[in-house]
Amino acid sequence: MKRSLLSAIFILVGLIVYSQQDSILLPPYKRFPTVPPFKLLRIDSTSYFTKADLQKNKPVLIVLFNPDCDHCKHEIEEIIKDMDELKNVQIVMTTMMPFNMMKSFYEKYALDKFGNVTVGRDFQYLLPSFYQIRFMPYLAMYDKKGNLLTTFEGTMKIEDLVNVFK
Repeated sequence: MKRSLLSAIFILVGLIVYSQQDSILLPPYKRFPTVPPFKLLRIDSTSYFTKADLQKNKPVLIVLFNPDCDHCKHEIEEIIKDMDELKNVQIVMTTMMPFNMMKSFYEKYALDKFGNVTVGRDFQYLLPSFYQIRFMPYLAMYDKKGNLLTTFEGTMKIEDLVNVFK
């Protein structure tokens, strides 16, 4: 009797521990599938852009990029070409690279022309660990309520990107 009770307790503890591992092993963006609480240093180098600054009831595209990355350059070129298709999407572009590199990228692609694009430096390095990034560019797409639609690592076809928001 004592042995079977002890065995049952070990099995129960094992099941509890095992069931908890699934949620622990999930990356943060899957455990918390809403726009993360980021704080980005804006291109003016004096102010910050945070989750609270996002417009309400508008979808969001977060793009993590490296200004030296050829895939990142290609992705932004494609986004710019089809900006009319994404004009109702808030695009938040962020990098962890030095500020001067981010600013050069911003100027090269004349991102100031687009009212729906915000570029900022993730100086707290929050987003790479939140999304567990392996490749860049990294795209995270959210609906107008801030709920995660999907993520993508690498260069995404612009048609596929646009279709996520339709």
